[in-house]
Amino acid sequence: MDDATARMRLENMLGDLDRSIAVLRGDPVGVRDRSAADAGSHLTDADRHQAMLDVADRQRGAVMDALKRLEEGSYGRCVDCRKPVPEGRLEARPEASRCVQCQSKRERRR
Repeated sequence: MDDATARMRLENMLGDLDRSIAVLRGDPVGVRDRSAADAGSHLTDADRHQAMLDVADRQRGAVMDALKRLEEGSYGRCVDCRKPVPEGRLEARPEASRCVQCQSKRERRR
């Protein structure tokens, strides 16, 4: 993927993530009286809501890191082994910072 296409895709992703994060940070549930069952349901909803916000924040960080690598001229190279990240991986995940092999190793360690 050429740099201009990568930049455009990453900036579009960043805009989408910023809009999603803004919505998630708003108060989706108004203040109202709730029964004990409703309160338990609200807690579950709040946990799910926070998990979605955490994922969006992490993905935003990955996109920002990819834009930084693009500026530095290291975009498309694995941050671990420095080998090229496969084109198909960058097409699917423009924010990818690792080749498939290094990403697999990282996930196994977790």
